[in-house]
Amino acid sequence: MISRAERLGNYAILSVFAVFALFPILTILQAAAGGGVEGFAQAWETGHFHTYLRTSLGVSAFVVVVSVTLSIMSGYAFGTMRFRGQNILFYLFLLGIMMPSEAIAVPLYFDLRTLGLTDTFWSVALPQVALSVAFGTFWMRAYFRSSSRAIVEAARIDGASVWRTLWQVLVPPARPAIVTLILLVFMWTWNEFLIPLIMVTSEGLRTAPLGLAFFQGQYTSDFALLAAGSVIVATPVVIFYLFLQRHFIRGLLQGAVRE
Repeated sequence: MISRAERLGNYAILSVFAVFALFPILTILQAAAGGGVEGFAQAWETGHFHTYLRTSLGVSAFVVVVSVTLSIMSGYAFGTMRFRGQNILFYLFLLGIMMPSEAIAVPLYFDLRTLGLTDTFWSVALPQVALSVAFGTFWMRAYFRSSSRAIVEAARIDGASVWRTLWQVLVPPARPAIVTLILLVFMWTWNEFLIPLIMVTSEGLRTAPLGLAFFQGQYTSDFALLAAGSVIVATPVVIFYLFLQRHFIRGLLQGAVRE
């Protein structure tokens, strides 16, 4: 049992860290609110955030749908099947998690330029699909390995195919883990800065974080306007998290990455 003193000490420490984490956010919100609605409207128009947000939403939606679908299928294969070279292939996926995007950005740029894909939607989306599938495979493999094998065996005895076992038997109970993965991939894709910076030069293909960086370079002296732009860029992620937070917390509590 935790004593009352220990509980109060834990709350005190957590409160200090909460204030430390929230203070910069509150400062930005206060500065953005100081300009009122006109400040947000000016930032929206002068910063071309409608274009940047549309690009980020398109890229994030594509990356989430493709990478989560591929992660579910690959995680199912690694978690429930046995085949030659399984461990080697899985370690290759783990290598994708451990290798930072900075290490592959320049070679990737030249590869995509050779294929004629630089400065296109695909040059921003496809690398992030690859990076997300690496983690997603690890995430879903762990979940499927911890799921009941009796259910899988019962489905096979009943004549269910591999695809039916996956999508109709295993996926519905895995919804919290899948929603958690969706939220993580969405946030990572939305906040990605390096790949769009290297891959695109057209203003219409800039993502929201990249557009915010260019906006900051133009209005360094107007802190209220920069704060308004930062709030605009961060709002979709906050809304998406608030909408899915119940499933996200449930997925974490279920121990989706537990072996």
